[in-house]
Amino acid sequence: MSIDAAEVGQIAHLARLDIGPEDAESHAHNLSGILAFVEQLSAVDTEGVQPLAHPLEMTQRLRPDEVNETNQREAFQSLAPATRDGHYLVPRVIE
Repeated sequence: MSIDAAEVGQIAHLARLDIGPEDAESHAHNLSGILAFVEQLSAVDTEGVQPLAHPLEMTQRLRPDEVNETNQREAFQSLAPATRDGHYLVPRVIE
């Protein structure tokens, strides 16, 4: 699939991008190259290949879930303008 400068102009308008006519031909060439590569990828036989969430079949190393900081809620909330029951109070912004 090939894209010309006029189609780049239409796409730029829809995306609200300011692409001048002097750059449209270059962008058309680049986009045509991208679409040609996608067509090549579509031609690859993927029958029987399981989809992956990540290209590496590895498990994440997990660290123990341990508390390593002291509770400083009272110190932090003493600096706040308004708190109640351990929560910060903020002005209502939606009526």
